[in-house]
Amino acid sequence: MHLSKTKSFLLLAIKSLGKEVSGIKSPAFLSIASELLLSNVPASGNELAVTADQAISRLVEGNARFASGKAMHPDQSAERRAEVVSSQHPFAVVLSCSDSRIPPEVIFDQGIGDIFVVRTAGQVIDDVALGSIEYAVEHLSAPLIVVLGHDSCGAVNATVQGGKAEGHIVSLVDAIKPAVDEARKKIKSQDQLLSISIDINIKNIAKSLTSSEPILSEYIREGKLKVVGARYHLDSGKMEMIK
Repeated sequence: MHLSKTKSFLLLAIKSLGKEVSGIKSPAFLSIASELLLSNVPASGNELAVTADQAISRLVEGNARFASGKAMHPDQSAERRAEVVSSQHPFAVVLSCSDSRIPPEVIFDQGIGDIFVVRTAGQVIDDVALGSIEYAVEHLSAPLIVVLGHDSCGAVNATVQGGKAEGHIVSLVDAIKPAVDEARKKIKSQDQLLSISIDINIKNIAKSLTSSEPILSEYIREGKLKVVGARYHLDSGKMEMIK
């Protein structure tokens, strides 16, 4: 059954139920029941589109549920798997650190097909990561990119500590070093260096994505895309927007 027809069918069913069941004929009941049922029916066509601000709100609300221990674990059912077999419509891209303590779908209380996740240590971007993000924006129409860093980031800390990086880890250190160098100029106490470096690294990556040619910068100029930075706090489970 087509999704729009399914919605119409559900509305008719609810109205019939309201007539048949004593004491629940009020418009308020019909409105609430409709919302409850239709919230589990995927939209189609243009109804799938959300704005960047709406996407941010969904992530903020999901994180609030997670941090308060009231996660709903949406879109993780067999029915949801069936819904996304033929296509995906993630409402946001999350570029996050690979740290095992910050799985984006978990800390934002989202499910299958909700967010497009790209993860690297220190959320460092290379051509492969950038191409993945461009795909989500250009082909999947995601209106939002969140650059997600976190407290006690090992990649940033390794850069702060200095010394010789082994193997390919040196590529991470080289990418993060500008943020640490900038932080050193701003700190009043050495104890602040790691925390400030983490924030600057998030901002630098967000800025780099914003100016990335030819795809992301064009979408931003046209008002179709927003890039924001965020930091996850390991102790509280809360996400903080970085400006």
